[in-house]
Amino acid sequence: MELYAGNTYLWTKLLHTLFVIAWMATVFYLPRILVNIAEAASEPAVVARLVLMGKRLYRFGHVMLGFVFLFGFLLWFGRVIDDSLWPHITAGRGWMHLKFLLVLGILAHFIVAGRMVKAIEKGAAPKSATWLRWFNEIPVVLLLVILVLVFIKPI
Repeated sequence: MELYAGNTYLWTKLLHTLFVIAWMATVFYLPRILVNIAEAASEPAVVARLVLMGKRLYRFGHVMLGFVFLFGFLLWFGRVIDDSLWPHITAGRGWMHLKFLLVLGILAHFIVAGRMVKAIEKGAAPKSATWLRWFNEIPVVLLLVILVLVFIKPI
């Protein structure tokens, strides 16, 4: 395969998508760790190990989110650098604005989950496993709507 400037947009989109997948893995798994913590509340050694896993996953998620932002920023504002490398194909499209709003919702969920892990580390009691299972479904629903917006572009 030949590398040439004409496919810079596609490579940027590919890398953005790769890091979105990695970040979403952390978004989905962090609440699952919280469920496990709630279910193992009577076993301090298990809780300590799960909290450590949660903190490391949360840190990894921040790194992945940084790359998501970097490549997303290039997709959105790369035209300022060179319009031929990063065309502005989403200009004036309502679906992109709603997508941004929903991504902020997933980001808020991710931050709340990370703060829950940190609070548990400091001695706070976890919420119930049932509550956390429902909490875990929020990003799935948001992601489904985002995927509809990106692929179907209904607005």
